[in-house]
This record gives sequence, structure tokens and C-alpha cells, in this order.
Amino acid sequence: MELTVGELAQVLGQSQPRVSRHLKILSDARLIERRKEGSWVFLQPGPETLVDPLFALIAAAGDEPAERQFEADRARLAAVRADRAEAAARYFAAHAAEWDQIRSLHVADSEVEAAIREALGDGAIGQLVDIGTGTGRMIELFGTHAQKSIGIDRSTEMLRLARVKLESAGVQAVSLRQGDMYALPLPDGEADVVLLHQVLHYAQSPAAAIQEGARLLRPGGRLLIIDFAPHDREELRDTAQHARLGFADEAVIGWLRDVGLEARVVRHLEGGELTVTLWAGVLPARRGTERKAA
Repeated sequence: MELTVGELAQVLGQSQPRVSRHLKILSDARLIERRKEGSWVFLQPGPETLVDPLFALIAAAGDEPAERQFEADRARLAAVRADRAEAAARYFAAHAAEWDQIRSLHVADSEVEAAIREALGDGAIGQLVDIGTGTGRMIELFGTHAQKSIGIDRSTEMLRLARVKLESAGVQAVSLRQGDMYALPLPDGEADVVLLHQVLHYAQSPAAAIQEGARLLRPGGRLLIIDFAPHDREELRDTAQHARLGFADEAVIGWLRDVGLEARVVRHLEGGELTVTLWAGVLPARRGTERKAA
């Protein structure tokens, strides 16, 4: 799991300056990777080709005193997990009413998730990028089919909530990063599947958000958008900070085609005051380098 410097100091029972000195040495040796998130810095193991032999050496050289120390570290790590879970529970409780209000306006989440699952298919996903990951629900559902999952969100609080949820669910090979939907912290051609799940209605410039999501696709990669059809629930601008009151099919299809994707409407999910729509765009393999500018 990713840990901050402060959390590592707590786990190891060492002072933060001492831990920081060792982390710099490990970072210079590329045995750990550092990622800034607001005022926090998260750390995780470096490339497997470098780290796995080190872990094997530690395991081979371990003795009973070392194992007792590791057990103490694991106990303190459990306390760190508990602290995270408590903070996440407080945040969720503070926002649950708002989320429940929006859920009550459309078909059940289970129906939406089933439609997404059908759209993605049963095969391996490759690399999954979830833009505006929120609580990490999409990665929780589909991360087990992905070689690697990356969740991106602007909110550090939401990322902390997602970390707790995904750790509890046992989802592996996942990285959560702070970032903006208009300037994603990833290189071109990084993803096989990009999700924009209930994110686009927060965008002041939906076309720019779609262009940035499409930038991440490898040839043959898929961009799946899940959001609301046009509606007149004007109060959502104030109560839930929605910048857009849904999207017409023609608008979304046009934005997808403008960035070189083959676009289609996947499904309309009616049954509430708000209709949920799924749109998909695929980057053709034969034209992987010929995206238009949005």
C-alpha cells in the first residue's frame, strides 16, 4: 500500500527526519517512487525488476529477531489502516445525504454497473484509467480484470476514501493520483480503457475533458462515458455543483468524433427522473496517430 512519510514513521517507530533520510537513499536507488498529492507525499515500491530481488534477499536473510520486528511493524501498520478508515468514514458520513439524493433520481446503481460491465465485456481490460475516480467504485468493480488500474481525482479527501475502500476490497495493482481532468498526470497512449463515470457534468468544458481522456488511449483503446441525458433539475447546480444538466447524444458523439474516435450510443437507462446514458469511443488501430484537435 502507498504510505506517507508520516505514516511510515509511525509504522517503523522512528522519527520522521530519520525516515526521510533513508527514503532519499531508496529514492535515489529507484527502489521507491514518490508522488506528491497536495501537501502530502505518497511512497510506493519502485519497479518490480529492482524491488523483487531485494525482497527475496531480505526474506532469505531473515531470522527470528527480524521476524519479531516485522510483526511489530505489521501491528503498527494495522493502526495506520484503522486511522485511515476512521477518517474515510467521517468524510462519507458528511456527504452521504448528498450522494443518496442524486442516486434516488435515477435507476439503481446496480443496473448502471451491470450496463458498464456489459459494455466492457468479460475479457481482460489491460490498463484501466478512471478519471474522477471518487470512492474508487469503478476500480473496485473492474480492477480485477485489469493489468493495472489508475484512479485520478482532484479531491485528496476522495482519494483517501478510495484508498481505504480498495484496500478493504483487496484490489491489487492500483495507483491513485491527484490530478485534473483537463491535465491528466499520464503520458499519451497509456491506457486500454478510460472511464468518465458521472464526471462530465462537473466539467465547464466537456469537450476538453474528452480530448484529454482520448489522449491516453492506445490504438484500439476505448473511452466509456457514463452520465446523464438532458434534464431540468436546475437545483443540482447548487446542491451538487453540477455545471451541466445532462448531455444530448449528438453533443457527446460529436465530441468523441472530433478527437478521432469511432463513437456510438451504448445504452439509455431510464426509470427515474434522470436518464443515465452510456457513450463509447474507440481509437481505431489504423489511425492511432491521427487524432484531430478538439
